[in-house]
Amino acid sequence: MAVADSESVKIEEFKIPTYILVEAKVENVAEEPKCPVIVFINSKSGGQLGGDLLVTFRKLLNEKQVFDLGEEAPDKVLRRIYVNLEKLKISGDELAVKIRERLRLIVAGGDGTAGWLLGVVSDLKLSHSPPIATVPLGTGNNLPFSFGWGKKNPGTDDNSVKLFLGEVMKAKEMKIDSWHIIMRMKTPKDGSCDPIAPLELPHSLHAFHRCSEADELNVEGCHTFRGGFWNYFSMGMDAQVSYAFHSERKLHPEKFKNQLINQSTYAKLGCTQGWFCASLFHPASRNIAQLAKVKVMRKHGSWQELRIHHSIRSIICLNLPSFSGGLNPWGTPNSKKKRDRELTPPFVDDGLLEIVGFRDAWHGLVLLAPNGHGTRLAQAHRIRFEFHKGACDHTFMRIDGEPWKQPLPVDDDTVVVEISHLGQVNMLATHDCRSKSINDHETTPSHHNDEEEDSNEEDSTEEEFRKFGAADTFKIPDEVDISHLS
Repeated sequence: MAVADSESVKIEEFKIPTYILVEAKVENVAEEPKCPVIVFINSKSGGQLGGDLLVTFRKLLNEKQVFDLGEEAPDKVLRRIYVNLEKLKISGDELAVKIRERLRLIVAGGDGTAGWLLGVVSDLKLSHSPPIATVPLGTGNNLPFSFGWGKKNPGTDDNSVKLFLGEVMKAKEMKIDSWHIIMRMKTPKDGSCDPIAPLELPHSLHAFHRCSEADELNVEGCHTFRGGFWNYFSMGMDAQVSYAFHSERKLHPEKFKNQLINQSTYAKLGCTQGWFCASLFHPASRNIAQLAKVKVMRKHGSWQELRIHHSIRSIICLNLPSFSGGLNPWGTPNSKKKRDRELTPPFVDDGLLEIVGFRDAWHGLVLLAPNGHGTRLAQAHRIRFEFHKGACDHTFMRIDGEPWKQPLPVDDDTVVVEISHLGQVNMLATHDCRSKSINDHETTPSHHNDEEEDSNEEDSTEEEFRKFGAADTFKIPDEVDISHLS
């Protein structure tokens, strides 16, 4: 990510007056902020980096515009700020109007933390949601990498933070598709089928949970789970390895103090979990074809069954061109595959997910080669997994880097997971952005200059009310007219 000189960055252009953030006496502001920001930081991410970054941002900006996600959830913060902005607008405060129009959000953490904030913003249903910049503090950092913010953990000193703020001011807005996932099964006769997180519930899994009886999606006699994602949903062996990694990190946090050690440990767990010798250590019953029937639907059409080879042990539904720390499993199909299979590059705002399969970790290593890619299965607007009765008592799933173990009732032949397009949110992208827009792909850099050199590997052949559930506490007070919010 190219940066400018930190000396040219004026901090006053990013500061928000206290009376905008909380109800307080109106201040006289000497200089209007050109790029007002609200900063959310997961202080537990990146070893000590999250806490250090929190200190630096609070020192440079108004400390009341910088929030520790371990202390206050983003939905409560944004509820308070937007309600206050609306009240100030009604009272005729012009600065409040300008700040709301120019507002940008920054989130520092892993992909799960970033997804948490995206879910909250999506649930606010504003006519123009504030665009979001991401600071890479996790292990994979697929979201920041996709939009040009890099994948290495950043510096936390004054100079580094100023440089980052300078990039936030220059960044362009770019829409990204969001996806809704729903899972439904008969109420189990014995035991629980609630998701089992690795020792504690990750941020993103707050939005993949069993629906309450009052939820419109709830069906009598069934357990219904719901959630959402922006980067990917995966099921199978890759999610199992990720689950083992997160469990180990929760048990021994002192061993996971930097990104390099984390990535090394991840690779070792891939070996111990049998991901490199999946044909020997991975039961045939866990292969995707043995576990579930997969159906897909294009934007306009009917459900079609997707044939999946029995060797596929992991299936990934991708929205962004970054997986497992910056790899692109879909790649760029060449002209022949575009023509014969109607495949397209992986645009992030086309309402389609790219579905890719992997046999084992060795198959995944093909992504390191020029123009390498996984087994391209399909592109779809909706995806449906129908689990075979008694095929397995559990499987592993993962949303945007956060895994969980999903128990399955062995006596139920109606277990279904369905993924569908939900909407779009605004991201901030630098000029190094890897993601492509269907409307502006000529100006979004392509990292596959010669698509004719695509890998020779053969590829296998009614709207519901939906929200992520990330902003359940967001409720506009009765005295505020919601029609004014924009």
